[in-house]
Amino acid sequence: MPVALPAWMQGSPNFMADAPPAEMPAAFAFRVGFSRSGSSASPVLTSFQEVSGLEHSLETEDVTDGGENRFVLQLPKQARARRLLLKRGLVDRGSPFVRWCKDSLEPGLSIPLVLNDVQVQLMDAELNPLMVWTCSKAYPIRWTINAFESQRNEVAIEEIELAYQSLVTPS
Repeated sequence: MPVALPAWMQGSPNFMADAPPAEMPAAFAFRVGFSRSGSSASPVLTSFQEVSGLEHSLETEDVTDGGENRFVLQLPKQARARRLLLKRGLVDRGSPFVRWCKDSLEPGLSIPLVLNDVQVQLMDAELNPLMVWTCSKAYPIRWTINAFESQRNEVAIEEIELAYQSLVTPS
């Protein structure tokens, strides 16, 4: 669903000159799917209220140049994938996604981890995938249920954090 620009941005010749405002995707229309790494099966779709951690970063090492005190060189070391954080209301404890998380976290590495590819799909107005990010060889590393507070009228939220080997971004 396209997002309308605020009035102060309308008519600005330099704002997103290569894409008209009607084509800007809305960040609330997304879905998440997961499938066994290396499998050709369709991803199992799950729902979340928030997804974060789709990021590439490059680690650097600070090096002082001999005799030059005005600046520090930042030399690249290695690319590093972030962690994907998924948030949602507590749901059916028997879903395939929840079973995967439980099987990964509860045995304490007494069984091998099952690696899954996780797809985050940004949807267009007709609910077709507009952009797809794939977090390859992901596995759960943390599962948290937010605090219960008697003075707040909110849905109980769970957070699932996944480590992943690499992020494939749309071109």
